[in-house]
Order: sequence, then structure tokens, then C-alpha cells
Amino acid sequence: MRAIAYLVSANVLAHRREARSDAHEFTEQFAAIDAPCREAGFALEPVVWDEGFDPESFDGVVVGPTWDYWDKTERFLQVLSAASATVPLLNPLNVVRWNMDKTYLRDLAALGAPVIETVWTDLATPETIAPAFDTLASDDLVIKPVVGAGAWRQARVKRGDALPPAEALPPGRAMIQAFLPAIQEEGEYSLLFFGGEFSHAVIKRAAKGDYRIQGMYGGVDTPYQPSSADIALARQCLNAACTHCGVEALLYARVDMVRGQEGHLKLMEIELIEPFYYPANAERCGSLFAAGLKTLLG
Repeated sequence: MRAIAYLVSANVLAHRREARSDAHEFTEQFAAIDAPCREAGFALEPVVWDEGFDPESFDGVVVGPTWDYWDKTERFLQVLSAASATVPLLNPLNVVRWNMDKTYLRDLAALGAPVIETVWTDLATPETIAPAFDTLASDDLVIKPVVGAGAWRQARVKRGDALPPAEALPPGRAMIQAFLPAIQEEGEYSLLFFGGEFSHAVIKRAAKGDYRIQGMYGGVDTPYQPSSADIALARQCLNAACTHCGVEALLYARVDMVRGQEGHLKLMEIELIEPFYYPANAERCGSLFAAGLKTLLG
């Protein structure tokens, strides 16, 4: 049995004082992959990434739900770099470095992925936000940090409204996109792949009156069966990511898409670091994860 460190943040562990309101998601996710991995010869051990774990005690390291890395990115990369120098790291370090900075979307757009049009700025200020309304031909914008997740320091701004306070906006580099009504009317689609194989998909919907689809804001997810065209589009985005990063396959990937105003699905994000797998009612999730682990670790 090979020991695998499954890196997490302390705030996803339900017994910890700092546990998030959605810490149950980690519990569900780990339960879905633990037994299949053991059957495949891998003993996954949840390890808090920034509490001094020793990578030499393991045969491999998998980046799991490290849902605080955006507060301490330099330390996060130091820990992963040290681990990668000792044992295999999944997903690989170069993929993590690339994917944690959302300017990766520009690389994917250059490779033909249908990325949502975005304005990039060093800081979200009245001077940088105001022209974005015209650039994006929208009276309703969403402003996000370039490094962040889970709607952290994200804001929605309508033309003519006062800006949120600075502490509610991204603290540094920001990306500005048109608000897409389909988020509230239809939802956001997430397609999960393990070892390059399509596993399952969910549609995520925000609570009434909100647009954030994360569970901690009241969002809900339900399984859905994507069309072959939807899967092909998600795979196109995944293949572009693999091409750019120089890898044949990734242990896990989640492709998040939303319908644009012209009626076609657009890439919102591709999550290659710490995505939630949405394992409920996903029969193949655990087995495909274990198979991917076996293929990539040999």
C-alpha cells in the first residue's frame, strides 16, 4: 500500500475551530475517493498543507481542497516546490503555478478556447472599472481577483452605482467581466475529468437574489447529463491546458462553463488546483480518480 498525502487546508476539516461552513464538502469528497484508492493500492492521508508535513514520508502528494492558498500564495508554492523535489506531485507544480493565476485564461483563449471576454487591470479602481462598461458593452460587471477562489473579494457592480468599499474588492490585480444573466437564469455547468476521462457533470445554481453559486452562499448543485457537444467543448479546454503545460493528462480537472449572451457555452474557469469534485451521485468519480492515480504514479 503506497502512502499518498492528500493536501488540505485546516478550514475544510469539520473538527477544527476554523472550519468553513462548507467543510462538509471535503468530508463527502474524501469519502468518495478513499475506498477506491485503497482498492487500487493507495492509502490517502489528509494532511494540512501548511502545518509542516514531511513529503519524504509519502510516495506521492496530491493537492486537495487547500481552500486558503490565495491568502498565502508564496508559502503555498514553497511547500509544493519542496514536495515536488522529493516525490511526484499531482497535479504537477508547473500546472499549479500556471492555474493559480487567472491570466491563464489568456493562454487558453490563444489556443482557441471560448473564454469569456475579460478586462485585466493591476487594481480595481473607479478609473479602471468605469471604461470596462463600454469595453465589455455591459451595464453590469463582475470584478474578481486574479488570484483567488470561492468568490473571495469578488464584487458585482452596475453602471451608475457606487463602488463597494475597497475591502470588498480584489486587493491587487483584478479581472473584470460582463455579468452573464445565464448565471441566475440557467446556472453554471461543471464537468469533471479524472486522468483525462470524463466522469460526471453538475449544474450549479445560486440562491434567489444572489449570483454566487458556491454552497457557502446558498448555492445548490444537481447532476446533469451533458450533451456530447458540451463534453467535447470541455475536453477542448482541457486539452488546451495540457498542451500549454506540456502534460499528457492530469489527475483531476473541472471545467466550469456558463452560457454567453449569444447562446453558446463559454469557459468561466478550468480548475486544476483544488476543485470540489461534486461527488454526490457520481458513480465513477472515485474509481476514475484511483485509476488516474495509478496511471500517473505507475
